[in-house]
Formats: sequence, C-alpha cells, structure tokens
Amino acid sequence: MKESPADLELYGQLKRSTALGALVTVALAALVLAVWRPSFALVLLAGGVAGVANALLSMLGNERLLDRRNVAAFVLSSFLRLCLFGIVPVALALRLPSLWTLAWYFIGFFTPLGLFGILLRRAYTRK
Repeated sequence: MKESPADLELYGQLKRSTALGALVTVALAALVLAVWRPSFALVLLAGGVAGVANALLSMLGNERLLDRRNVAAFVLSSFLRLCLFGIVPVALALRLPSLWTLAWYFIGFFTPLGLFGILLRRAYTRK
C-alpha cells in the first residue's frame, strides 16, 4: 500500500506540529505551575519531554515496520521504549514521593498524544 505525497506531507506536518506544540504547551503550563510547586513543574517538563521523545520514537518505529516488515525489531524497540519511559516516572516518584508527582508526569507525557489527536481531527475536517 503506497501513501500519497499529500498524505505523507500531512503526516510530517502533524509530527512537527505535535512535537513543537506539546513542548510549548508543557513549558507554559510548567511556568504557571512553578509559582505553586517548582518540583511539580520540573516533573511536568520531564513528562512532556519524555512524551515527545516517546511519540517520535513510536512514529519512527511504525514507519520502519511499514517499510521493512520486521516485526521482531519492532517488538524489541517497543519493549525497550516501554522500559526506558516506564522507569522515568518511577525514578521521579522515588525522588519526590507524592501521588501528584506521577499525575504531573503523566499529564506531560500524554500531552503529545492528545495534541496529535486534536490536530489530526482538525486536518481531516478540512479535507
């Protein structure tokens, strides 16, 4: 199955917009949160950066799976990504023991996913 150049261009734009938009959104929210609890602001930033990295690595893995059809490499890379981004909130929670530590981390971590969904919906309603 071959993708059209327009669809590939849209996908590239969504990737860039998601990464940049998520980082800006998380950074602005962290600035506001820093007034109340600076440690939570840093956790939010860490979650946002990890979320963007995870999203970009997931997209790269999906692209490689489509190109190379190597399921074993895809599963291994997904497992490594899960281990890497799964240990970060645990390490942060051990350092800053609070339920809110995990909450702020995961808010930042899932911001790129939510933003991608919003941007994708907007792009398809324009088509």
